[in-house]
Amino acid sequence: MSVFRPDFPTYRIITMTDQELLHRITANPKVMMGKPVIKGTRLTVEYILNLLAHGAIVTEILEEYDGLVEADIKACLLFASRSLESASFMPLAMEIA
Repeated sequence: MSVFRPDFPTYRIITMTDQELLHRITANPKVMMGKPVIKGTRLTVEYILNLLAHGAIVTEILEEYDGLVEADIKACLLFASRSLESASFMPLAMEIA
């Protein structure tokens, strides 16, 4: 995973491992009722995913929330992906042929 950081003098691409991304997500029972949040914020992974699901683009989210970086958004997506890896699901609606 690469992150473009224009604030770096050389405008280099920074590569982050999955583990480094996942360290950006934390859960604390005293913050947002224990829901996973972006470290140092009260923004839940659920909230960020909901913004993306309803059409927000990453740049809009970053402009709206000072201090967030692209890696925070990618960390939310990776966290959700990892959380669903071993889950089983029942269909939400029955399909009629």
